[in-house]
Formats: sequence, C-alpha cells, structure tokens
Amino acid sequence: MPKPVGRSGRYMPGLDGLRAIAVLGVIAFHLGLPFAQGGLLGVGVFFVLSGYLISDILIGQWERRGAIDLKDFWLRRARRLLPALFVLLLAVSAYVTVVQPSELGALRSEVAAAALYVSNWWYIFHHVSYFASFGPPSPLTHLWSLAVEEQFYLLWPGLLWLGLRFLPRRGLLLATLLLAAASATAMGLLFHGGSGPDRVYYGTDTRAFALLIGGALAQIFPSRRLGSLPLPARRLIEGLGGVGLLAILLMFWTTNEYEAFLYPYGLLILSLATAGVVAAAVLPDGYLAKFLGMEPLRWLGVRSYGIYLWHYPVITLTASVGLSGFSPLRMALQVSVSIALAALSWRYVEEPIRHGALQRMWRLWRQHALGRRSVSAHGIVTACATGLLSVVACLGLVGIVPTAAASSTMPEVTSILPTAPLPRIDPAPNLTVAHVVLPRKRSAETTPPSPPTVPPSGASVTAIGDSVMIDAAPYLQRLLPGITIDAVVGRQLYQTPAVIAQLKAHGQLGSRVILELGNNGPYTRAQLLSLLRSLGGAKEILLINTRVPRPWQDQVNRLLASVAKTYPGAVLVDWYDASAGHAKFFYADGVHLDPEGASFYASLVAHTLVAHAQGPRPSASTSR
Repeated sequence: MPKPVGRSGRYMPGLDGLRAIAVLGVIAFHLGLPFAQGGLLGVGVFFVLSGYLISDILIGQWERRGAIDLKDFWLRRARRLLPALFVLLLAVSAYVTVVQPSELGALRSEVAAAALYVSNWWYIFHHVSYFASFGPPSPLTHLWSLAVEEQFYLLWPGLLWLGLRFLPRRGLLLATLLLAAASATAMGLLFHGGSGPDRVYYGTDTRAFALLIGGALAQIFPSRRLGSLPLPARRLIEGLGGVGLLAILLMFWTTNEYEAFLYPYGLLILSLATAGVVAAAVLPDGYLAKFLGMEPLRWLGVRSYGIYLWHYPVITLTASVGLSGFSPLRMALQVSVSIALAALSWRYVEEPIRHGALQRMWRLWRQHALGRRSVSAHGIVTACATGLLSVVACLGLVGIVPTAAASSTMPEVTSILPTAPLPRIDPAPNLTVAHVVLPRKRSAETTPPSPPTVPPSGASVTAIGDSVMIDAAPYLQRLLPGITIDAVVGRQLYQTPAVIAQLKAHGQLGSRVILELGNNGPYTRAQLLSLLRSLGGAKEILLINTRVPRPWQDQVNRLLASVAKTYPGAVLVDWYDASAGHAKFFYADGVHLDPEGASFYASLVAHTLVAHAQGPRPSASTSR
C-alpha cells in the first residue's frame, strides 16, 4: 500500500512487504517455476489484504465522522486503480494491433470486460480456463482478480454502512463471518458439484470469503488501536503472524491449482494464515512488521499493483512470439521488464494522478491557464505517449485493422506399423471445435484386414483425452477404424468420470480404453485408481503419459508409470520418451501436435494396442 494521501491514515510498510511476497509468488507461478506451483495463491493474499485495508479505512471514517462518504471512497479507488489499468489496456491493444493482429478478435471483448471490471464472469460464461491455456494465452486473463476486488469495492461499503448503522459491533462481526462462511461453502458445493476449478476460482461469490476475512480482521484489529496492546497479546499476534507467513510460503511451494483440497479448505487456510500475517504486520514496531517493511520488499510492494498488471502481458506476449520454454535469462528479462514498466507507471501515471494531477489540469483548463509552462516535461511526454497508444489501440479495437485468419493443412499419415501406405486424410472440420466425439462407423466399414500386417479394428476401442487427443483423432480413426474418441480442450481427470458414465449410457465404452489425461494439470493416485475402477470390465487400458512444459509433467508421468505396473490390464504408452528429441512434432507451445507429430503419436498408440492384443502383456513402458 502506498503512503496515504493527506493525513487520513497510518502508513504500514509491513503490508507492502506482504504485497511484494504475494506478487512474486504470482510471477513465479506464471513463469512455471517448479518451486512455486502454488504461487497463484498470492492472489488470495491480495484479497485478504484488500478486505482488511478497505474495511479499516471505512470503519475509521465512520468512527471519526459518524458516516461513510461513499462518493469520496469510490473516487479515491478510481484514481488509484483506473489510470494504470487503462494505460495497460491501451498498451496491450496497441501491441497486438501491430504485432499480432490475428488475435484482435478475441482481445476486443476481453478489453471491454476488463474496462468494466467483469472479466471474471466473462471468463466463466465463455468457459475460458485460467490454467489450461497452451497457446496463445490471452495477455489479460489475470485481470479476473481485479474484477473480483472492484466488485467487492462496489458492494461492501454499502453493506458495511448498513451494519455499522443498524447492528452492534459484535453483530456486525458475526454477520461478516457468516457471509464468509457462506462464500466458502458455495465454493465447496460448486466445486464438488462437478463444475471444476475455473468456476469457483473466478467467481466473486466463491472468492469473497478471503475479502470478508480481511474485513472481519479489520473489526477485531483496527490499525489505529494496536499501539496500546499488552505485551502478551503482542507476542501472541507476532507468533501467529510468523506461523502464517511460513504457511503461505509452504503452500506456494507444495500446492497446485488442481488439488481438490484447495476448494475451499486450502484457500480458507491460506486466508486465515494471511490474516495472521496482516495482524502482525500492522503492529507498531513489531518484529515481523520490521522484517516485511525492509526497503527492497517495501519498494516492490508499493509498486505491486503495477507489477501485477504488467507481468502477465509481458510473459504471454513474449512467449507468443517464440520466447517460450525454460530459460533463466528470458525469465530474468521478463521480470525486469515487468518491474521497469510498473516503476514507470507508478512514477508517471499512478502517483501523479493519485495526488490530484488530473484535477489540477482540469482546473487550469477551465481557467484558461493551461499552457506549456503549466505542464511539466514529464507530463507532456506521458500525454504524448498515451495519445499515441490510444490511436493505435483504437485502430485495432474498432476493427479498422482486420484480423488475420489462420489456416492449416493435413499431410499424409505415416505409420511405424508394418502396413501399406495409408491414403491421404482430408481435414476434419469438426476437429476444430472445443468438444469432439467421433462415433464408431458401421460394422461393415470396420472389418479389420487380416493380421499381423494391419492393425485390429477399433470397434471395441474408446479413447478419452484432451486437445492432444483431438490433434491425433483423425489419424487414430484411420489406423483404428471404428474407434470412438471423446476429446475436449482443457479436459482434466476429475471431469472424466461423468464422461465415462455418459459413454456407458450410450453403449460407447469399449472393452479397450485409451486414456490421455494430464496435460492440463496433475491428479492424485486415488483419483486415477477410482477412474480406472469406473471403467468396469475393460480388458485393456492404455495410459498415455505427457510431454508438457509445466511443473506437473514429471509428477503425472511417475504416477502413470507406477499405476501401470500394478493395475490389471493397464499398459503405459510412453509418449514422453518416444517424443524426446522431436521438437518438430510440436507447435510452439511444446504440447500440441503438428500433423507429423499427430501421425507419429497415433501410430505409437496403435502399435501398442496391436502388440498388447497379439501377445503377452508387454512391459509397463512401451515406446517406439
């Protein structure tokens, strides 16, 4: 939190240090660093901080004046948040207009949603995953969290005024905690109801408990009344704060976004841990407050809003032009550029406007006194740069710059099986949609040629997977005629039991099942075994491991190898090993298959199925 404008509040540098830790965790997560799988939880830390600070300011205003000036509050929030956001939206729109005009179509609606602070609900209604995006990801997806906070800023002050006006303080605290409990309960019910993490991760209703826990903390530990606490109470708060900080860092290190434990229990624990840190960080002259208030952390924390705004566009836009993969130098440059842009934003946009630069310019303009001498050189440069960005961005956003249409072709199928050359496969139009189910062909068309020179019929084979399976689907259909393929972009294992139940209900679940899951997130051994048991009488189960440049790749592959060794009828298809050294098989994201890679992938799967059908059970690891 920057120093308050005027004399309306106490500056608490320890909170800036906590902001720095939170934003560094988020950056590490977006960079894909293996020691920060749970770095996305930094957003939850921000939520608790925001709930505390906003409630503390409003309650303090009520105690001083006997009223809450909602207009003044919202104007201050607008001056603090809107300028940097609008500059970011203009810069990103201008960049995409010039460098990646093919992405303008998708960007236009996201810019509008971000400007109106409804990004989170826009992503929910359009089924946009925050986690399972392999290319090219939107540079604005991270703005969902700002939308949640802004919606809280619009609703909470009014509710808090009602509580202060008509409820005793204990009643207000109880009401706040009940609202928080209702929000956490909603997260648990919706997540376990099968909607998946994106709905509960984005939703204002399901994330409000973190903000409300911060609001409850502001009622228990108001920053203006902590100087007179007795020593035992201070020591207790310091101890809880230290434990809370360790818990936050441990969760950054050990959790990931797909663990069912997070929704809501893990996020609830994170919120309570953050509340403990906040309570200790606002203690005057507290040890933890001094540690978190160290100059490097404080400097980053003051600029954390700008760093959060800029880091994700920098990471995604540089990755989309070919700067992807693990590279310490690239990551260092991305972080440096993000911090530099945030520092410029703070120096020339946020801080001047927060201290009334726009009001002064408006007053001078009305007095006809606005001229070159009344505006600093910095102001002139900022105005010119903003004007240029606005012109270029508007050219793209209003449709003057056309979007380019992508095209692709499908080459001939090649196979590692000892078969005659297969005919050319025409592109399948229905493979471009998010969800594709390829049904079996009629039995007359699926009679397999005589073995061993050709693969068996796919009439009893069902393949279940994600977008990688979609890439390979037409080749699998040619190599295994009659195969049933159910593939969805972004599919994860927890969504698959419902798919299997539906396939069973329609008589489409064969006795040989191919499972390709793990590109979009990890899962537990218990989840995988439960899924395998749900297959019922499946005689053969092919488990395809992953090659995905994400922290969970090795975790998924170790689990699949272990289960394939012990589960009856299970065989591991070692795609990770088979694709090693074949960068040409993949598009730029390193996950999705180009036509050559899709052909090889399908041949590997078909070869494994043939070998398993025609001989004794092979070893757990089957590669080329």
